[in-house]
Amino acid sequence: MKNVYLDNAATTPMLPEVVEVMRQSMIDNFGNPSSTHQFGRKAKAGVETARKNIAKQFNVSASEIFFTAGGTEADNLVLYNAVLNIGVTKIVTSKIEHHAVIRTIDYLKRTYNILVEYVKVDKKGNVCLGDLEEVLKESKEKTLVSLMYVNNEIGNLLPINKVVSLCKEYKAYFHSDTVQAIGHYKIDLKNTPIDFIAASAHKFHGPKGVGFVYVKKGIPLQPILYGGEQEKGVRSSTENVHAILGMEKALEISCENMLKDKKSIEEVKKYLINKLKEHFVNVEFNGESLDIEKSSYTILNVRFPVKEKMLLFNLDLAGVAVSGGSACQSGANKGSHVLSAFLSEKESENTSIRFSFSKLTTIEEVDFAIEKIKKSIKG
Repeated sequence: MKNVYLDNAATTPMLPEVVEVMRQSMIDNFGNPSSTHQFGRKAKAGVETARKNIAKQFNVSASEIFFTAGGTEADNLVLYNAVLNIGVTKIVTSKIEHHAVIRTIDYLKRTYNILVEYVKVDKKGNVCLGDLEEVLKESKEKTLVSLMYVNNEIGNLLPINKVVSLCKEYKAYFHSDTVQAIGHYKIDLKNTPIDFIAASAHKFHGPKGVGFVYVKKGIPLQPILYGGEQEKGVRSSTENVHAILGMEKALEISCENMLKDKKSIEEVKKYLINKLKEHFVNVEFNGESLDIEKSSYTILNVRFPVKEKMLLFNLDLAGVAVSGGSACQSGANKGSHVLSAFLSEKESENTSIRFSFSKLTTIEEVDFAIEKIKKSIKG
């Protein structure tokens, strides 16, 4: 049976070049980077070269990059440090953030009694910058703003430079979960001085279980994992050498081919939009995902004018892998916290699907998916 993968916002297939780098590293770099002998030094050199090369992609110094097990750990490291080490007593965020941010903030609020304010989102799921400014203007506490660059469910793009300017004006720290943006959008941290960003390699054709956090120079950082002095004392645990080198290669390929890949992926997204409009009357597009300029070219969140709770399951059986705009449509009890933040109760009842693309996605795969959706919705 033919299988089509349209869930690249969840994870991307590893590129052959990345697999080869990791395979060779497993042979050549088996030493522990903390060991002082030649085998350890070789592994350490590979890690530090990767750190320098990754830092160059963001126009920062290598000392500002810390390797983690992924985006979730990176977000946690920033948020914990903001409260426990930097002295932040107020966090400003939104209700459409990734759970790695929302749930960590909830825990910090319960445990350390910090203030948390949620900025409003409009009917398209955009963060209201006017509301953000009002919140920052009235804030007398040491504040951290945490807003994601690309929303992982609806693809909305945060006007990142405007948020940076507001944070600078009102002397607030700014943390952005950039997991869905890195490898797809150019981020120059000298021109867009975000204080903290989080990354995960498997979102740009790298391996799972590895990512990094960027922390602006001069901001103190303490570990949340103890047991060693790795990562300049910030992150205990022997470095995942092979995955770090794989991430370096994946990022290099993504950045080198960014414009070319963007063009081809945009064509796929536009094609799917046209096909959906052609075959499904009254189909809606959640958030700004219909707008190529206001949303990521890799994500399209679609709401069908039907209530088909088993649609995701049926599509999976038919060979099409997609994600739900609402988890309850795949058998879970809770719906999407992102969609429920701006859709009406009636709108939320209809079935939503998140399609997400990569450079490997083809027009033929879209055609295959459309045919399977038509059959699944008709029953």
